[in-house]
Amino acid sequence: MKTQDTQIKIVLTDRAPVRVTPAVWPELASAKGDSWGTNGDYARHSQASAQGELDEYRLVVRRHMGTGRVLVYARLDAASAWTGTEDRAEGELLEEEDDVAAAIRRVGQRCELPDCIIRDCIADLPSEDLDDGGPVQASCSL
Repeated sequence: MKTQDTQIKIVLTDRAPVRVTPAVWPELASAKGDSWGTNGDYARHSQASAQGELDEYRLVVRRHMGTGRVLVYARLDAASAWTGTEDRAEGELLEEEDDVAAAIRRVGQRCELPDCIIRDCIADLPSEDLDDGGPVQASCSL
């Protein structure tokens, strides 16, 4: 029997949250970051992070080992006093045949994550093997 200690709670958009066991729903792709930007002052970044001055972003894709169903979910943990944003959580439960990359974009945008987080998560998906009879076939001639 599964206990709550081994499960995680995932907030979904416009439906009740779900609980899943990470061993049964392993991560397929993910991306995370914060609102610091790229100014390179890592000491100040650490200080700002420790003081709660940064928004933090996380976008995750999990696939069920047996059914192939997919969870795409995102979280924005806001540093409201500093950035004026609010905490947000969004997510979708997909069937195996659904477009995962499109769901990542939808969920990330609804959660108001930066586009670089969305792109990084899509890029972290397993690659498609086009040499093995994939949907695109090209011929070369010189």
